[in-house]
Amino acid sequence: MAVEMKVPSPGESITEVQIARWIKKDGDYVEKDEEVCEIDSDKATLTLAAEASGILKILVQEGETIPVGSVVCSIDDTVKQPAAAKQPAASGQLQEQPTAAKQPSAIKQQTTGSSEKVYSERVPSPAAQKIMSEKNITGSQVTPTGKGGRITKADVLNAGENGNAVPAKRQSSGERNVRREKMSMLRKKVSQRLVAVKQETAMLTTFNEVDMSAIMNIRKQYKDKFKEVHGVGLGFMSFFTKAVCEALHAFPAVNAQIDGDEIVYHDYCDIGIAVSAPKGLMVPVIRNADSLSLAEIEMQVLELAAKARDGKISIEEMTGGTFTITNGGVFGSMLSTPIINPPQSAILGMHNIVERPVAVNGKVEVRPIMYVALSYDHRIIDGKESVSFLVKVKQMLEEPVKMLYEGRDPIQNLLGF
Repeated sequence: MAVEMKVPSPGESITEVQIARWIKKDGDYVEKDEEVCEIDSDKATLTLAAEASGILKILVQEGETIPVGSVVCSIDDTVKQPAAAKQPAASGQLQEQPTAAKQPSAIKQQTTGSSEKVYSERVPSPAAQKIMSEKNITGSQVTPTGKGGRITKADVLNAGENGNAVPAKRQSSGERNVRREKMSMLRKKVSQRLVAVKQETAMLTTFNEVDMSAIMNIRKQYKDKFKEVHGVGLGFMSFFTKAVCEALHAFPAVNAQIDGDEIVYHDYCDIGIAVSAPKGLMVPVIRNADSLSLAEIEMQVLELAAKARDGKISIEEMTGGTFTITNGGVFGSMLSTPIINPPQSAILGMHNIVERPVAVNGKVEVRPIMYVALSYDHRIIDGKESVSFLVKVKQMLEEPVKMLYEGRDPIQNLLGF
């Protein structure tokens, strides 16, 4: 009996999807719940898992766009797993070596004696292979941690983060080739939304600078203890998120949006964090960020960013944000004008931190300075509100203790002013 597999609905507003990649090949034997393909929608990427064990028959090819609910493949569950499939294939997995090869000394001899052979035996997982191709990473640049010496997706990502990924040398052949690739549904949707924002909003950007000395001193003093207690690193994003939440409460128009002839104000802060993922820009949302601690924010940022990069994030986790923060500083950006994430009315852009000479109490001092930018919709946010909002964020970051007193001066709060 053939079990037909249909495309599930990724979200209410999504009517069609694109087959991004088949993880398994036509005719392969697959186990139940094993991932067989990746599906792109205009909002996210999801994986399709086998609904039964058997032989896979692919009905829709990679790159094809189909309606939600369409049958993409079938699985013949009457076929039992071939005996050969139970053993690791010579070309698919690293064969288990004899007992001697399991000894540390034998492994050391193999590694030092013929590195080319060791690298050729490292077999990446499908997800790892995809990232290796995109980032021009070879097996010799990755330290495998998977079972039997298999290269995992995490191994490849770690290789890139540690700077081991070296771009392949471009050899000039004198040819002038041109490549054409079909836009993914996500990239197409993002491009449409960005153009719409420029055309449909009265977008302006205001700038300011933040002295990051106080936050950097806090991180330097407490980062190890913070990691020990909470199990997560203390980054800049949690400070910015808390500062933004305080400023949003002080200036509710920045946390509002236009709906027809009405302005919708939010008394909560659902903060979107822009993440650069292999499929394109994604903005997962931290719900009720104003009620979370720094540690809780850092945990959510880490979890959501990992999901976005791995293509595991859901539509629900990317919808409903009231304000967005984007950090171009991680890529070295000094200054930019971020584009509003509709239907929101404003977005804060973070940038790199550079030591600059500044005047402090009549003297020139070198301080770590970050330029920040607030792009906003002038139809709903006036210039005074936008500038005041950014000044409020600056004050919260330069005097982090104010975050404990709802933006007020601690002494004045103590005296009841």
